[in-house]
Amino acid sequence: MFLEINNIKKSFGEGDSRIEVLKGIGLGIERGEFCVLLGPSGCGKSTLLNIIGGIDHSDEGYISIDGEKTGEMKEKKLTLYRRKHLGYIFQMYNLIPNLTVRENIEVGAYLSDHPFDINEMLKTLGIYEHQYKLPNQLSGGQQQRTAIGRALIKNPDILLCDEPTGALDYRTSKEILKLIETVNQKYGNTIVMVTHNDAIKHMADYVVHLKDGTIRKKYRNENKISADELDW
Repeated sequence: MFLEINNIKKSFGEGDSRIEVLKGIGLGIERGEFCVLLGPSGCGKSTLLNIIGGIDHSDEGYISIDGEKTGEMKEKKLTLYRRKHLGYIFQMYNLIPNLTVRENIEVGAYLSDHPFDINEMLKTLGIYEHQYKLPNQLSGGQQQRTAIGRALIKNPDILLCDEPTGALDYRTSKEILKLIETVNQKYGNTIVMVTHNDAIKHMADYVVHLKDGTIRKKYRNENKISADELDW
């Protein structure tokens, strides 16, 4: 199993105000799979994503990526691991405002020993002709494409997406989902996406429903459809 999530528990607060956010999450994701974590706000899906990415630590359990347990890494090694093997896409684009599209993506390339070709990436993302614009000259969809490029350019093993279409309209959301689908098929990155949009489950290989910090249902999608066919 490429990504193993074993009995992850996480709580916040102390004493009477202590809240259990994750209550023993366990699942396994194969290399190259597109996994969607679904559930209402507050169910723990973003916390789980942050633990997978080494941004947060679990109270119990472990995350193993290609046989390496992230919880056993010292901070310096974990930082290097995140830099080399993980890419992040957030709802807010977090672009550097005084850098061009191309320069924002190059920031990601500097973090990798084996980055993708930036011109090919710009063309795949559909923003080649916008490469010398600044973020404030772009639409929301173009900014998200740039953020995806920055995460992808370093050729990460795992792409972690936290509500990547949450701030976008319907048409742009579908374009971004199609782009993520294309990236998964073209480059073979393992993708873990957090969303509250139930329709997205139909394009995923693996679907995990979370509620109140537990997995209510998980299954591999026998009849997945393309992003083009999604409707909500």
